[in-house]
Amino acid sequence: MLTAVLVPESLDAARAALADEARPLAGGTYLMPRLNDHATPPTRLVSLRRVGLDGIAVTADTVSIGATTTLARIEDDERLAVLHSCIRSIAARPVRTLATVAGNLFVRQPYGDLAVALLALGADVEIRGGAGPRTLPLDRMLSAGLAADELVTGVRFDRPAVFRYHKAGRRRFNSASIVTVAAVLSVADGVVHDARVALGGLAPRPLRCEPAERALVGRPLDEASVRAAAHAADPLIEPVDDAYASAWYRRRVFPVHLRRALLGH
Repeated sequence: MLTAVLVPESLDAARAALADEARPLAGGTYLMPRLNDHATPPTRLVSLRRVGLDGIAVTADTVSIGATTTLARIEDDERLAVLHSCIRSIAARPVRTLATVAGNLFVRQPYGDLAVALLALGADVEIRGGAGPRTLPLDRMLSAGLAADELVTGVRFDRPAVFRYHKAGRRRFNSASIVTVAAVLSVADGVVHDARVALGGLAPRPLRCEPAERALVGRPLDEASVRAAAHAADPLIEPVDDAYASAWYRRRVFPVHLRRALLGH
């Protein structure tokens, strides 16, 4: 049951309000339906819409995006074309006008496709808490979480040379993930020199898949190396049964979607 919604005008005020057993509210596209369905306990919400955490900054080498920047704003920014395939695979346009970058980092799988993409991009998360600002790699934040008095204020990542993204869902658009694959590759003369692979829909949270990366590096980017990468990843993935797919099916089709992500077919 929702008991109150606070709308502070600054980040410090928002943090102070959260100290009183409240929960942060960004776009609300994940949280509010669960409140409406009585799936969460009685709660007070702290809206972040007026605390100045939206915005996009792009240089020749880096991208910085504020925590409350909407997915629709990313979709409309031609400088962020690297993320457009990911953004357009998430929900429908009306939802993307509300959903935010930071909110996407905290939703449960099989949602959170932007988090998968940012994990592959090696994004860092900017955080503000009582001890001051700090920065964490996204994979560390996803595993360790935040302190009770901390908020994500933004993300930043280096612009990649080669970024691959592929999502399989029950429908082409507006569907949660069955399998999501995002990858940043460095390929020269047909050989993979560096790789960063992230997976969605295959574990309780977005997963950095280092075994698959090691299987790719030093080999040609071809069917054989991708099969080896899928085989190396298999012990790491932890798919579950849900309304979209069974754990068995997710594991079964994962190699197909890894191939489609990395080779395009």
